[in-house]
Amino acid sequence: MNRKKTVRDYIRTIVDFPHEGIMFRDVTTLFADARGFRMCIDQLLHPFAGEEIDKVAGLEARGFIIGGAIAHQLSLGFTPIRKKGKLPGATLSQAYQLEYGEAVMEIHNDAIQPGEKVLLVDDLLATGGTAAAGIKLIERLGGEVIGCAFIVDLPELGGRKKLEAMGMDVHVLCEFEGA
Repeated sequence: MNRKKTVRDYIRTIVDFPHEGIMFRDVTTLFADARGFRMCIDQLLHPFAGEEIDKVAGLEARGFIIGGAIAHQLSLGFTPIRKKGKLPGATLSQAYQLEYGEAVMEIHNDAIQPGEKVLLVDDLLATGGTAAAGIKLIERLGGEVIGCAFIVDLPELGGRKKLEAMGMDVHVLCEFEGA
């Protein structure tokens, strides 16, 4: 029987990576398949059809792949939001909490113009810390995040609830249990 695939069907799980007990949801298998990747980009865009969007922002690192494809599809510019120390120009920084410690995300201080409407994208939504930092950076530059789009959500980790509590429209293509 030839069953129509969903985006979830293209994602492989790697057990105990990068640490024991982690079920790593690997989207590189999705990106490697032209049909799956195209389906993914189309489905990420669908809820935002007709919305005014000025720019796409992607979170390091797989968010760059998705964000670049979405920006191309919409004929828009792309803005990377990176880990501290990776951008060459003047930046704004935003710290956020990890399970054990703190991390920092950065954006070029001229990447978003006041009033620009931005779609924020990444491959995976877990605790929401990285995405929340990205949202804060965009807003500090005067941008308005019109929505957040992710391929995978890990609902048990609470990221979606965190972003929705910030007033964000969150769109995900599939969910997986566990961490």
